[in-house]
Amino acid sequence: MTAKPPARHRRAARLAATLLGVSITLGACKTYAPIVAAEPYPDDYRLRHPIAVTEADRSIVVFIGTGRGGMTAAQRADVMGMAQTWLREGTGGITIDMPTGTPNARAAHETLREIQAMIAAAGVPPRAVSVRQYQPKDPRHMAAIRLNYPKIAATAGPCGLWPEDTGPSYRNTSWFENKSYYNFGCAHQRNLAAMIDEPSDLVQPRAETPAYTMRRNVGFEKYRKGTSTTTIYPEAEKAKLSDTGK
Repeated sequence: MTAKPPARHRRAARLAATLLGVSITLGACKTYAPIVAAEPYPDDYRLRHPIAVTEADRSIVVFIGTGRGGMTAAQRADVMGMAQTWLREGTGGITIDMPTGTPNARAAHETLREIQAMIAAAGVPPRAVSVRQYQPKDPRHMAAIRLNYPKIAATAGPCGLWPEDTGPSYRNTSWFENKSYYNFGCAHQRNLAAMIDEPSDLVQPRAETPAYTMRRNVGFEKYRKGTSTTTIYPEAEKAKLSDTGK
């Protein structure tokens, strides 16, 4: 006949069996990640991605070779066009970035005088033009003269943000509600902002231009006499290619 183990051994065995059962039970449980609901956003894409009026830079680049200075006809047109546009939309001075310590630094310095002369000829005051030097970080890239100035511009975005899954998922509440996804309409707003010529038109209408009274008086005089007010084009019959429909 075998002797019974001590009481403390029996208690230790029961405790070990209990812990083993609890661990098996917990291991059989499947845990789920908590559902993180995205913040609600407006249904209208114009409110999700509004077009903002801000200040941005307008710049052009003039590439200069190492052999000689001077600009091509296309480069002269770019510089003159930028100077004329500055008179209309510039909100700050024109900054000319000049390369230094590069093989074409001497040729760029010669071209600088031509650029300054063209800007002055366009009507830009000398005090509105400043020159600063820079050294390219990557020697593989050709150093160029950069002209830039600040202006009022319209912008929207950034685009490409996807805070929610666009497919059928328990995390995506907008899919069940048949709502448009967050990034919808962002590219449209961004392209529209890039095409706007005068950003202030988004805030207020422009003032009306004076009426063309001379042409209007001609129409009123015909109306007073009871004659037709339509315009007669004698060349209209000569431009027709077919008599179909007569």
